Amino acid sequence: MQALGEAATLSGGRSPDDVVRSAADVVRRAGERIAISGDHTVVAIAGATGSGKSATFNALTGTQLAKSGVTRPTTSEPMAVAWGAALPTELLDWLGIGRRHLIASAAGPLSNLVLVDLPDHDSTERQHRRTVDRLVPLVDMLVWIVDPQKYADAALHDGYLKPLAPYADVMVVVLNQADRLAPDQLQKAMLDLRALLDAEGLGRTPVLAMSALTGAGVPELRALLERVVRDKTMTAKRFATDVTERARALAATLGSGRLPRLDAAVEDQLNDALADAAGVPIVERGVLEAWRHRGTLATGWPVLKWLKWFKPDPLKKLRVGFPALQLPAAPGAGPDDPGTTLARTSLPKASPVQRAAMDSALRALSDQASAGLPRGWVEAVRAATRGSERLLADRLDGAIASADLGLRKGTGWWWVVDVLQWLLFAVAVVGGLWLALPVVLLFFQIHLPLPDLRFAPIPEIGLPTALVILGVGGGLLLEALSRVFVEVGARLKARAARAVLRERIARVTRTDVLEPVQAELDRLARAREAVQRAL
Repeated sequence: MQALGEAATLSGGRSPDDVVRSAADVVRRAGERIAISGDHTVVAIAGATGSGKSATFNALTGTQLAKSGVTRPTTSEPMAVAWGAALPTELLDWLGIGRRHLIASAAGPLSNLVLVDLPDHDSTERQHRRTVDRLVPLVDMLVWIVDPQKYADAALHDGYLKPLAPYADVMVVVLNQADRLAPDQLQKAMLDLRALLDAEGLGRTPVLAMSALTGAGVPELRALLERVVRDKTMTAKRFATDVTERARALAATLGSGRLPRLDAAVEDQLNDALADAAGVPIVERGVLEAWRHRGTLATGWPVLKWLKWFKPDPLKKLRVGFPALQLPAAPGAGPDDPGTTLARTSLPKASPVQRAAMDSALRALSDQASAGLPRGWVEAVRAATRGSERLLADRLDGAIASADLGLRKGTGWWWVVDVLQWLLFAVAVVGGLWLALPVVLLFFQIHLPLPDLRFAPIPEIGLPTALVILGVGGGLLLEALSRVFVEVGARLKARAARAVLRERIARVTRTDVLEPVQAELDRLARAREAVQRAL
């Protein structure tokens, strides 16, 4: 029972609603019935108009509570008679039977039996038929009363007996009015009825001959009811059959083929499409240019690098690689709610071509994940594939915006070069001022003897000139060498950023697409396993 309930829950919204609802109803009914009364056995007497159903009810109860009629239905409402010390009021309320009587008795062969007289199933009153249809699934055992004229009636066989064939163990068919037949006619009718039931899958259903009028066969039917009450297994048999039938119906909606496996190539195709649509190539190019830009600012010759300040940082333009804005949690939110993270880039929206590639990749994933599944589960997988499609663009953008691209690492040598550049610039300035000093003194007509210092390695060059050459030339040479290393670093950083971004894109893919799809496949697997346990 628990397994069927689990299977019905897992199949909700995926298998046909009527099948799932029927399985859930059985679980609910069984739980309610067991909670109300597990000791009583409910047996319903059903039949067509004029079959002697009410007369049989009276014969079994030894009363005249049920009114008999031949040509018109006389049972308009179900009536119950219970044997025992007290009426099982809660059980009868659950059955919806208002007319109830108690046959008070100490512990006896029929104690805890509830015998129900149902309205005629072929009544022209629709309410009578609805009452029969409502109670048939609720009772533990059914005794069908037929007469020699209508025992093969299509309304009975097609409307009830054939559909109830799986419940053959909890039904009895009684041929009433046996007193109207000669012995050979009765034997022929019984054989014919037996063959008819066998052909309809009711081979395990007992067939009795009886005359409610003369009492012939009534003791045998009563003895059968006594055995049923004594065994106390009829309720369990009825629910076991209910569970098996609903489980079979549910299993037919779950399929039996192998569940699809998500192919790595399809996942890679989706990651590629999402990465392209999210702007990973643009960010990769931005990292390359940003590293060049920042490296040039840090290691360039001071006289020229100031021009770079007028060029914006490529990543700042894209708003990538900066801390996200954290909004406080909403009032009343739980302690584990960190609030909302805002991280938006300035990357361009996906182009129509990129969106088409993304749609194609999502469709390929959906087709592969739903191949061979029942229709309802195909729809569930497709819905899971596109369930977060509206939010996917924001999730991808957020993954890129808040990614740590590692641009703060590997810049230590920039500081060293920057210090050297400023030292060389200072040397050049000193040399330049030294060269300008005689001109300044001459302009102001100041006579001050200046030493004529020479550059020792090349005596032909004065020391001030050597300082200018060393400062300017060294700075330019250092910038050229640094640019080579900056370029190498830029390419490495761009490659590393691409790997980081693709990993973050893959994480979004797993969280928002692959995991929901796999969850549906796992759900189907659990539903199948639960159904097998219920069978």
